[in-house]
Amino acid sequence: MNFVEELRWRGMIHDMMPGTEEQLQKEMTAAYVGIDPTADSLHIGHLVSIMMLKHFQLAGHKPIALVGGATGMIGDPSGKSEERNLMDEASLRSNEAAIKKQLLKFLDFETGTNNAELVNNYDWMKDFNFLTFLREVGKHLTVNYMLAKDSVKKRLEGGTGLSFTEFSYQLVQGYDFLHLFQHNNCKLQMGGSDQWGNITSGTELIRRKTGGEAFALTCPLITKADGGKFGKTEKGNIWLDPEKTSPYAFYQFWLNCSDDDAAKYARIFTLLSKNEIEKLELEHKEAPHLRILQKALANELTIRVHSQVDLDAAIEASTILFGKGTTETLRKMDERTLLSVFEGVPGCDVDRSLLEQGVPVIDFLSEHTGIFPSKGEVRRMLKDGGVAINKEKATDEQIINTTHLLNNKYIIVQKGKKNYYLVKVG
Repeated sequence: MNFVEELRWRGMIHDMMPGTEEQLQKEMTAAYVGIDPTADSLHIGHLVSIMMLKHFQLAGHKPIALVGGATGMIGDPSGKSEERNLMDEASLRSNEAAIKKQLLKFLDFETGTNNAELVNNYDWMKDFNFLTFLREVGKHLTVNYMLAKDSVKKRLEGGTGLSFTEFSYQLVQGYDFLHLFQHNNCKLQMGGSDQWGNITSGTELIRRKTGGEAFALTCPLITKADGGKFGKTEKGNIWLDPEKTSPYAFYQFWLNCSDDDAAKYARIFTLLSKNEIEKLELEHKEAPHLRILQKALANELTIRVHSQVDLDAAIEASTILFGKGTTETLRKMDERTLLSVFEGVPGCDVDRSLLEQGVPVIDFLSEHTGIFPSKGEVRRMLKDGGVAINKEKATDEQIINTTHLLNNKYIIVQKGKKNYYLVKVG
């Protein structure tokens, strides 16, 4: 597999330093991608560079994932309009451990001569004193060179200014590349297109310090077809941690992509071959309502990030709102998934003592929840079979009690075919 050709047809190359492709054809090469541990989970924005490392390893080369314990304490100004809040070391260390665990799902760290490596730049930066850093690193890159970087120019032109801390970030990242070049024989750094300036600071530092040659390759920043920011929803990022984004919500994000986005994302985020993707596109074009592309994308990523069991549960949960789910489906859902499925539906609260005593369904649906304005309307709809409690048709003689509780605190009421209500019992 030719790594550059693979990335090219997938639309994953933005800039590439001359000589990069020749270097990769010449020998097995080590390349790294940096991730700053500013949160205790990766989000789907990180998946682009992680997939670059995945394809790199599949092409027979050696991937290195750098967790930026040191750079994460500074904050990269690239693509940022203002300075980040600095994090304490304990938080960064905790985040780093969580990220390591997630990377294991994508990269092989154990087998073969090109097994992946995980490194932390804090390990070589923690004993670096300020004066030594200025002598060993700072003297090799001029201020003019550093000011010419887009990430610096945009901040200065924007009027918000740039602290010395952020200005020095490219020196620290450049030194990372130099360290890996010297100690891990790493000759290539990859990242998003906003990282080009930082990466080329590293190749320049390597050239000036050692006379050696190193390379850079970046991928485009991913956007949505409508111009919106990829990976962002009203609630924020789509995380890989199931505690932050449930497998159901993760699955739904990919399932709800537009047709244009699904075609692009299938190339970037899956391991499907060119022939497989083009075949899916043809099938999708013939029956777009079946969302064949979106399902293929959602299936592969949910399995890779979570598991087959989580995918099966997400697919089953998806049937609930379309009338195919059952009471058993609801009872199997954990609270996080249940709330994800019914996010945005009208809700109300009732007291637990009411259910402990038992309450007639007619009173429950009118007086205590207000789902129906009157008892008469409840009776009419019950008679027509238009009311369901936890996906089971309700009868006018039914008593609602604690046996109806899902996760010991919820009841789902369905009024007609499409109107759902979430009753929380507290």
